[in-house]
Amino acid sequence: MAKEATDRTTIDLFANEKRRGRPRSNPLSRSQQLKVNKRNQIQRDKANGLKRIELKVSQDLYDALNEQALASNISRSQLIELILQQQLEC
Repeated sequence: MAKEATDRTTIDLFANEKRRGRPRSNPLSRSQQLKVNKRNQIQRDKANGLKRIELKVSQDLYDALNEQALASNISRSQLIELILQQQLEC
């Protein structure tokens, strides 16, 4: 039986064949790309006058914030900022 290059019915004939994957579009590793992207994001935020605030909340509050943000068609971050601004105005 001859081995045909387009024949994929007998997979054992092609067990040692390496298939080319998607070509690399970036010379950096994935972890390095993430670091660069995060640094760029921080620089963009800083240029826009944004400051970072981190807080821990319960899963119930997290889910409620996500649902409210989705219903309002805004990001969770924008929703939290809106809530804080409203609270400070009172």
